[in-house]
Amino acid sequence: MMETSMSANPISIRIRPSENGSVVNPNVYGHFAEHLGRGIYEGLWVGEDSLIPNTRGLRNDVVAALRELNIPVLRWPGGCFADEYHWKDGIGPRERRPSLINTHWGGVVENNHFGTHEFFDLCEQLGAEPYVCGNVGSGTPQEMMEWVEYITSDAESPMANLRRSNGRQKPWKLRYFGVGNESWGCGGSMRPEYYADEYRRYNTFVKNYSGNQVYRIACGANSGDLHWTEVLMERAGRHMDGLSLHYYTLCDGWPPRGSAIEFTEEEWGKIVRSALDMGRLLNEHIEIMDRFDPEKRVGLIVDEWGTWFECEPGSTPGFLYQQNGIRDAVVAALTLHIFHTRADRVAMANIAQLVNVLQATILTDGERFLRTPTYWVFEMLKGHQGGTTLGLDFDVPTCEVAGISIPALSVSATRNRAGETLASFANLDIANDREIEFEAQGSDPVGRLLASSSMLGHNTFDAPDAVSPRPLELRAEAGRVRFELPRHSVATIRFCA
Repeated sequence: MMETSMSANPISIRIRPSENGSVVNPNVYGHFAEHLGRGIYEGLWVGEDSLIPNTRGLRNDVVAALRELNIPVLRWPGGCFADEYHWKDGIGPRERRPSLINTHWGGVVENNHFGTHEFFDLCEQLGAEPYVCGNVGSGTPQEMMEWVEYITSDAESPMANLRRSNGRQKPWKLRYFGVGNESWGCGGSMRPEYYADEYRRYNTFVKNYSGNQVYRIACGANSGDLHWTEVLMERAGRHMDGLSLHYYTLCDGWPPRGSAIEFTEEEWGKIVRSALDMGRLLNEHIEIMDRFDPEKRVGLIVDEWGTWFECEPGSTPGFLYQQNGIRDAVVAALTLHIFHTRADRVAMANIAQLVNVLQATILTDGERFLRTPTYWVFEMLKGHQGGTTLGLDFDVPTCEVAGISIPALSVSATRNRAGETLASFANLDIANDREIEFEAQGSDPVGRLLASSSMLGHNTFDAPDAVSPRPLELRAEAGRVRFELPRHSVATIRFCA
């Protein structure tokens, strides 16, 4: 392991007084929950008869922790699962719901105990907007149309009456609806030209009922597939409100390699470099979208992102269960900063996934649960939601990690409507602490720090708070605050108006 040190000169960061950017859509802090592994079952749903305390089957401890994140939007039921999900299997008395085999994720039995009613109950308990992904791959336009009617219609109609018979009198509000998922792969192995036509066909039957206005999201590209984005924008752009993009942070490309918590310095460098690539990909897709949509009416929806490693030893391979450490936290902060800088086009992002899957915010083990370092990044940075981005002036230092050159620092700042400023910082360096001098933007600054003595630091069920926020010591000096930003850490400073 490298020896660590304090960088020689402080990094001076100033806010450009005349440069305000775009508003960070709160939905950039969205999440994703798929029927995958222990993400839904055990992670969120335990059933009313469980010994784990719950409200209508949803476990209280996890829901209470997630409420603290101010989750704006939650995507469900997939993912690859969405294109084999038939929604009528998940309504009515649970003992009568048919079981199926989850062919994508482990070949386990899906009993459909968590369906439409349970999902909307979860969203209501969380205070999150629901984002439902419809089945294009193995479903029909009629099935999709009837699902939207079931959810949102207040008419005397077959689907609305079916909902009422299942215990929900008033319709729900459904703002966000995805017309298929990964149609280039697990959602149907389609060409973009074919999917563009299918999108237009299916989208025709996604109706607005009873005053509900659906924001329609088309399936977008797999990371760098620019041709897909060009075809969709050209052939279907005027029929959509949003276009998705999927990009995962990987150590050495596909398939996922390495461990989330046992890795080398070189692997740290590769992961950070992969995370930085999100910015390049966004720029390339946005350039195409700007050509076809200069008014920026269509939002870019990054509805799957995050780190992806090999499953934890001893876990079921198809369950995608991985641990989560300070490296994941740094990647999360860096990625959210990247979204902030493109807030005029990035309208939503959904980290994969909420509980027990990939870069999760919560891990559970039966009745036990813990908040991961990624959880704490979302909790610390949630004040950026709805804030206006502020221009920053500073010289970005670089560092070498096992011969890989990366920027050593990522910074973002926003100001909310009340005039409060939130600045967030990520030290990407594993060898050097950094002395930061930040221009004060208000009074009573309060700092918080998420750090670990080791780049391998993570939380366990026996030590669930090993990596958790603590106060950040600030030194006020003539309109500035100075502080030490430890290696591989994330920090925030909030200024009152």
